[in-house]
Amino acid sequence: MQLYDQLLLFPLFQGMSRDNLAQVVGQTKFGFVKSGEGQTVVREDDACTQFFFLLSGQLSAESRSDDHVYTVVEVLQAPYMLQPEAIFGYNQRFTHTFTAVSECSLITISKDEVLRLSNQFLVFRINLLNLYATQSQKLLRQPWHRFPETLAERIVRFLSQHCLYPAGPKTFNILMTRLADEVGDSRLDVSRALNQLQRDGLLRLRRGRIEVPQMERLLM
Repeated sequence: MQLYDQLLLFPLFQGMSRDNLAQVVGQTKFGFVKSGEGQTVVREDDACTQFFFLLSGQLSAESRSDDHVYTVVEVLQAPYMLQPEAIFGYNQRFTHTFTAVSECSLITISKDEVLRLSNQFLVFRINLLNLYATQSQKLLRQPWHRFPETLAERIVRFLSQHCLYPAGPKTFNILMTRLADEVGDSRLDVSRALNQLQRDGLLRLRRGRIEVPQMERLLM
């Protein structure tokens, strides 16, 4: 697959003409990254100075609570952009650690090149604005969603709100007592609700860990 066909896999380049894409490919300074299984691509708190585009392979993304008490690990499939929001704004650092699950191919575009593309190509600029606007709108709507009626629904909401992507396998490394505090219920009732979800085949319980094989099934 040629580079401009690969670029079309990502929202930032969709809607651009072939001529424009040919200009992008010919004039843009791309970085090319190969990461082997187990290799860290970016770490939490690394400065975000470029866009990362995952072209092939799988990455795991590890996210931690502010007090470092619990973590979430999820597997992300190509095509995927690594935290595009981190390149601008108040905190221009990655807030997750991304590690190759399989051999991965990525391309990078520096912040200066992103700004140049925004100035040169209207479609790219609109796509970039739409990406950030969509993220903002989704976050602003969250407080207005219907409050979960059952404990199981509150648990599912907690799990889903701590994911980067609402599908695929997730692992939540969290103690039952902390989860109970997060959803405002007793440890015993949380244990019962989780065991029912396990009997329904929606997750698996391990000591200090909740494994969700398919997040999309849990959200249905």
